[in-house]
Amino acid sequence: MFDRDREWSALTAFAADDRPGAILGVVSGRRRQGKTFLLRALCQATGGFYFAADQAADGESLRRIGAALGEHLGAPASLEFTDWHQVVDALLTLGREQPVPVVIDEFPYLAKANPTLPSVVQNALAPLRRQREASRTRLLLCGSAMSFMGGLLSGNAPLRGRAGLELLVPTLDYRLAAQFWGIDDPVTALKVNAIVGGTPAYRREYARDDTPAGPDDFDAWVQRTVLSPTSPLFREARYLLADEPDIQDTGLYHSVLAAIADGNANRGGIASYLGRKSGDMAHPLNVLEDSGLIAKEPDAFKDNRTTFHITEPLVTFYHAVMRPIWSDLEHTADPARLWQRSRRRFTGNVLGPHFEHVCRHWTRHIADEHLLGDFPHRVQPGTVNDPAAKTSHEVDVVAYGLDDDNRQPILAIGEAKWGETMGIAHLERLRHIRALLAAQGRHGAETARLACYSATGFADDLHAEAEKNSEILLVGAADLYR
Repeated sequence: MFDRDREWSALTAFAADDRPGAILGVVSGRRRQGKTFLLRALCQATGGFYFAADQAADGESLRRIGAALGEHLGAPASLEFTDWHQVVDALLTLGREQPVPVVIDEFPYLAKANPTLPSVVQNALAPLRRQREASRTRLLLCGSAMSFMGGLLSGNAPLRGRAGLELLVPTLDYRLAAQFWGIDDPVTALKVNAIVGGTPAYRREYARDDTPAGPDDFDAWVQRTVLSPTSPLFREARYLLADEPDIQDTGLYHSVLAAIADGNANRGGIASYLGRKSGDMAHPLNVLEDSGLIAKEPDAFKDNRTTFHITEPLVTFYHAVMRPIWSDLEHTADPARLWQRSRRRFTGNVLGPHFEHVCRHWTRHIADEHLLGDFPHRVQPGTVNDPAAKTSHEVDVVAYGLDDDNRQPILAIGEAKWGETMGIAHLERLRHIRALLAAQGRHGAETARLACYSATGFADDLHAEAEKNSEILLVGAADLYR
């Protein structure tokens, strides 16, 4: 395992809980994050029972779990069940003597074939029910369908209030991903992360441990591991939508994702890209958000303005780079020419937005609070009106604090540039925006720090100005990994 200490500790504490009464746990996360590895390892270490469901009819699933349970118990033949009430009670019986983890992996497959299954589990774990009170089974339901798993314990769902553990297994953040891929050069690490994100399986199973040997090998690595039709990564982004049961019209959802990848970040822009009305976008956007494929980001200065971004980098790369030339990629023997044609889209639609997101993440979660003058409470992009110039200014990074009076002063505003050396002109732009915010009466604006983020570097005049003025922060690619 790599960097799953928190998850492993939570699972082992749950499995070893010696208090009487069966307990339910829910484990979720996008596919290929290592959930199955963790749960199999837990059962192997404790003598627990592990069952992986398939996409199958209800009757076949009952036969399969009966066979697996019979084998686990050393019975001479498979156990026969006619319904899931019997199955769950049999699983509760496993914990009669001591705490034991019981895992049902890919639970959404079973619930799709039998929608009453969550209610069956609810009734089996009802308070004061004899079978539950006499058991110390630690029942873990696991799944990758984020929309389904996210609703399992919410609202009026049958299992709401029944779980003693709710564990989300996340992707690795950009720093851990660089460590996992074994990439030391920060610019190369950011480029790789902008394509494959932090999904562990993409290195091990998909790329077969093929990592860029250095900055000069990056282009060749993209061609042989992502753009090659023989690589599993080639079609992976197309398959991710299929994991979500609520997504029926995949063409519509691919178009919504393509619109976002093309730079249309708000609902109106997405609707215009698809040739539809803005109101028509509510349902597909909600489904994609529930599925964890996109996320909503409120504007730091406009309460009524929200933008969307794709959370899975491989999906962004697919829609920005691969989908426009898909037929050519499938039939070419040498993708080098196609990759060169796509470099502009890669830089503008993939690397630029990804770098901005990384800079916000660093500012919010990693940067030393002394750099900002306080702990950041929230960090978002923002739009500032400039009435005199009859325009508006986009701000890539806006960091707010939280004082003792529950006010949120602006700690810093910043601009992020992937392929551009930043100079005094960028600093003056930030100073102008800060003056606009101060004129609006924004709390903390007058003393807000000015942050320049660049993967390329900074001009000498900007370095000299930053050395004289502590309110100026220069953050390079290497700083993001310290």
